[in-house]
Amino acid sequence: MNKVRIVFMGTPVISSVVLEALIKAGYDIVGVVAQEDKPVGRKKILEKVPTKVIAEKYNIPVFQPKKIRLDYEFMKELNPDLIITLAYGQIVPQGLLDIPRLGALNLHGSLLPKYRGAAPMQYALINNDKVTGMTLMQMIDKMDAGLMYAKKEVGIEPKDTLSSLTIKMTKCAEELILEALPLYLEGKLKGEEQDESKVSICPTIKQEQEHLSLLDGKERLIGWVRALNDHPGAYLYLDDIKIKIWEAEVLNDVVNHEVGEIVSADKNGLIMQAKDGQIKLLVLQKEGKNKMDYKSFINGMQNLKGKILH
Repeated sequence: MNKVRIVFMGTPVISSVVLEALIKAGYDIVGVVAQEDKPVGRKKILEKVPTKVIAEKYNIPVFQPKKIRLDYEFMKELNPDLIITLAYGQIVPQGLLDIPRLGALNLHGSLLPKYRGAAPMQYALINNDKVTGMTLMQMIDKMDAGLMYAKKEVGIEPKDTLSSLTIKMTKCAEELILEALPLYLEGKLKGEEQDESKVSICPTIKQEQEHLSLLDGKERLIGWVRALNDHPGAYLYLDDIKIKIWEAEVLNDVVNHEVGEIVSADKNGLIMQAKDGQIKLLVLQKEGKNKMDYKSFINGMQNLKGKILH
């Protein structure tokens, strides 16, 4: 069973953890496909993507096509029995999916059919969901629409951010693939159709969405803060200064000031009026400065009370 020839497609840290788990479990990974290496930091130093680091550690060939839909001849030469993907980062063409005799499996970061698309973990946080999870599914040429073979749930705590949720989901993905893959290879997972009436879509979060919309209510504003922590960060403007908000919490349902107004700024808290209640801003960052708690922020900014965040 473990001698099935598998090609793994994935790029970020979550993918690298699952890749290494499969290798250590004895599966025959004959190739790894990842996105191209990217320049990192202010000096733009080219850094290997996480899955490439793991593949090279175990002397597994790595392929990093710029556009997989135009460049997958190498897959025919690898002749895999099965493809497994997790957060690869490109749409995989049908011609490639047709190559492995046992099909192609994807680990998707939601409980499908909820949150098909590129940002399922972020949208679970934006919408203040209490539960999410991973789905092991069939890859087809329609986005996240294939048969579902297995699921595993993950609880979301009120303090979870994208960073902490990703750690939980990484463990979940690792456990799910190690539990479900033997059953799939033995033909014991028949696959369940998705209910199209329950489909929701979560597209990639655009740069302009990082600017918080005060048209949103307090709960959703907090959801956006959690979803964009620890990268790239949600922000508002104070006058013309960009202020990133890394942590915040709902304080109350009181509405007695202009939306965006700083209601109070003292040792008891930095409080902002939302349209349906008030929010306590806990960790902030002025453009060009380090992150700081609200007390340090207040100390460095005079006469905050009554100013409008927008």
